[in-house]
Amino acid sequence: MIILASKSPRRKELLGQLISDFNIIPPILDEYLYPFEKLSLEKAKIIAKNHPNDIIIAADTIVIKDDVVFGKPKDKDDAKRMLKELSNSFHQVKTVYTILSINKHIEITRIITSIVYFNKLSPQLIDDYIKTNSPLDKAGGYGIQDKTFNLVNHIEGSYTNIVGLPIEELKKDLQSLKIIA
Repeated sequence: MIILASKSPRRKELLGQLISDFNIIPPILDEYLYPFEKLSLEKAKIIAKNHPNDIIIAADTIVIKDDVVFGKPKDKDDAKRMLKELSNSFHQVKTVYTILSINKHIEITRIITSIVYFNKLSPQLIDDYIKTNSPLDKAGGYGIQDKTFNLVNHIEGSYTNIVGLPIEELKKDLQSLKIIA
């Protein structure tokens, strides 16, 4: 069995493009206790303890601008601050993902980086976007898939990485492990 160790509806949807049958078991952990590079592995290990024969897929995404990490906003004011700082500039979106199975001796962790170039965002656009509550559960306070608001000018790299799960790279790993065809 394949288990997605995430409660993200976006990751569920993206993984569904590769695999039709998988379970979802979100891990419970304090994400701030682990460095970003190890976070997906720690999430996968928590689930793997009770599912040692299964394939666990875990991921985490962050936004980085000028060496400052933008996680999920704490509230609407924090989302507003983030969007103002990202406006009219570029930033990196990094997703770390892990494929883990204890009994199958599988452990792969990768970090994929994309670059996002933001348009200049007016204060009104930022306020209107925040009113949708969409920014509140996303790293950097935005979702690239929220096209109505025209936040993004262009990207370099994987679009699905920016959404939260780089399915192009994940697919290659799952194929090399013969988990999918």
